[in-house]
Amino acid sequence: MLRLLYTLVLTLVAPLFLYGLFKHKQGKPSVGKRWKEHFGFTPNLEQVDDQPVIWFHAVSVGEVIAVSPLIRRYANANPKHTIVITTTTPTGAEQAEKLSNIAQHRYMPLDFTFAVMGFVKRIKPSKLMIVETELWPNTLATVKKAGIPITVINARLSERSCRNYSKVHPFFWLAAQHVDTLCCQFDEDAERFIRLGVDPLRVSVTGSVKFDITVNSETKVHGDNLRATLGASRPVWIAASTHEGEDEKVLSAHRTILETHPNALLVLVPRHPERFNQVEQLCSDFGFSVVRKSLTHQPVSVTTSVFLGDTMGEMMTYLAASDLCFMGGSLVGSKVGGHNILEPAALGVPCITGPSYFNFTQIVEKMLNANAIEVVDDESQLAQRLEALIQNPTRCSDIALSASHVVKQSQGAINRTLDMMGN
Repeated sequence: MLRLLYTLVLTLVAPLFLYGLFKHKQGKPSVGKRWKEHFGFTPNLEQVDDQPVIWFHAVSVGEVIAVSPLIRRYANANPKHTIVITTTTPTGAEQAEKLSNIAQHRYMPLDFTFAVMGFVKRIKPSKLMIVETELWPNTLATVKKAGIPITVINARLSERSCRNYSKVHPFFWLAAQHVDTLCCQFDEDAERFIRLGVDPLRVSVTGSVKFDITVNSETKVHGDNLRATLGASRPVWIAASTHEGEDEKVLSAHRTILETHPNALLVLVPRHPERFNQVEQLCSDFGFSVVRKSLTHQPVSVTTSVFLGDTMGEMMTYLAASDLCFMGGSLVGSKVGGHNILEPAALGVPCITGPSYFNFTQIVEKMLNANAIEVVDDESQLAQRLEALIQNPTRCSDIALSASHVVKQSQGAINRTLDMMGN
C-alpha cells in the first residue's frame, strides 16, 4: 500500500521533473533522442559472450567524477566484466563518456517498476553499485526481486538528512530494506544509517573514495598553460562551482580585492552550464572586463578582471592555474551544502569555504583540525581572508601542505571498497 501511494505521488511529480530534465538550456547538454531510456527502453550493451555486467549508478557529474578512479581500477582487475554506468542528468552522461573505453553509458530509468524492469531485462546486470545515497524504492525493490545484489558505495548521510528521513521513515525503509551492503564514508554516516534501522551487519566503513584523488601530469601541464595565458605574475583566485545568488557575493569580494591588488584576476566557474550567459552579464553589470574560456579568440589582458570558466570537465585545470580557491555552494544559506574541497587540496591550492558545508562536514572538520582550510561567514570575510593570503605566501604554503597531508593520510577507500565488492 505504501509503495502504491509513493508511486501515485511520483506519477504526479514526474512530468515536472522530466520538463526540467528535457528542457533545452543554452550551454547545457541535451538528452536528445535518448529520452526513451528514462522509460526503460534501453539499447543493448556491446558485450562479448556472456560476460558479467556490473552496473554503477552515479546520478550526475560529481558522483561520476568521484567514482571514476574506482571504476578504472575495477575494470583493470576484471577485464572480462562489462561495465555500464547510468546517470540521471545529461551533464553526468557527458562526464561518463570520458570512461567510454572501459564502460558504457545508459540513462537511469525513472523510478517506475515498468521502466526499471525494462532496463534490467535488457541489461541483465549481475550487481548494482550505487554511488553515495541514491535510494529509490521501486528501483531497489525491482532489482532485489530480480536477485541482483545491491551495494551502496561511498555512502554518506548528513545529520540533517538523517533527521529528515526519520520524519518519513516508512518511505525511507521502502528503499533501504533492499540494500545488501552499505560502504560508508565515515563512522558518523554508518551510525546514522544504523539509527534509521539498517542492520549493523550490512554496514561497514570504507572511507571516502574522494580522498583517493590523483593528479596526473597532463592536468599540471594544462594548468601551467592556462596560467601562462592568464598571467604568471598576477594574483589569480578561483571561485569554483558557484550557485545562483553566490556569484554576486564573489564579485563583491573581488571588487574589494581589486582596491589593493588592481591586477588580481578572478576565475569564476559556475556550477551549472545553463547559467554561463547569465553570469557573464552579471560580471559586466559589476563593471568588470570578462573573458570566456570557450571563446579562444578573446585575449586575456592586464585589464581583464574576470575569466569565466564556461566549459565542462576542466575544473582541475582551472584549479591548477590558480593561487587560491573559494569553494562554492557554501555561501548560499543551507540550500547546497558545499562542494568537493579535496580537488584543490590535491593540487596544493589553499582553499576557503563558506559556512554551509553540511554535505562535506567530516572532510571539512578533518581539514580544520589540521589547520588546512579556512571558513568565512560572508563575502566581506572572504575578501579579507583572500587579501591576507595573497600577502602571506608562507601561510598559503602551510595550508596547502597540511591539506596535502590530510588527503594522503585518508587514502585507501578504493582498495577497501573493491575488497567489499569482490569479483
